[in-house]
Amino acid sequence: MTEEEIERRLALLRIEHRDLDDAITALIGSAHVDQLQLARLKRRKLKLRDEIAALEDQLIPDIIA
Repeated sequence: MTEEEIERRLALLRIEHRDLDDAITALIGSAHVDQLQLARLKRRKLKLRDEIAALEDQLIPDIIA
């Protein structure tokens, strides 16, 4: 992947991560909380965070100190 492709993918993942955060907040605030759905959303959010971190690492050059 080129740097531009990585940055585009990062932007999309960050948007999805924020959307999941909003969905989790809304689900917690609802009268009936579906624990299974909440767990799935949280798991997906963590997976996105890991993918974002991996892509960010690709953008940062390796510096040997």
